[in-house]
Amino acid sequence: MDMVMKLGEESPVVILSKSTCCISHSIETLIRGFGANPTVYELDKLSNGKEMEKALIELLGCKSSVPAVFIGEEFVGGSNEIISLNVRGKLKNLLLKANAIWI
Repeated sequence: MDMVMKLGEESPVVILSKSTCCISHSIETLIRGFGANPTVYELDKLSNGKEMEKALIELLGCKSSVPAVFIGEEFVGGSNEIISLNVRGKLKNLLLKANAIWI
């Protein structure tokens, strides 16, 4: 779990993903659409990815471990949370506050 949290602190926006996950790709595209440049870690391509995936499942409390999104060094959640923030008009402000975007 500590390893996952440390990765989340490395950049204003961090997405833990899998290369085969279309939802992860969609969340990354949404965030990039605001002008942010997230750091993306594809768990299926990391040597300790399975270990990290188990920690994410524990953190998220569900079967799906990705995408897991950190904004401003805080764990925001998975795709449902990011989509909800966007629909409510709060995602942009979160990205601004994290200095992930400037306008």
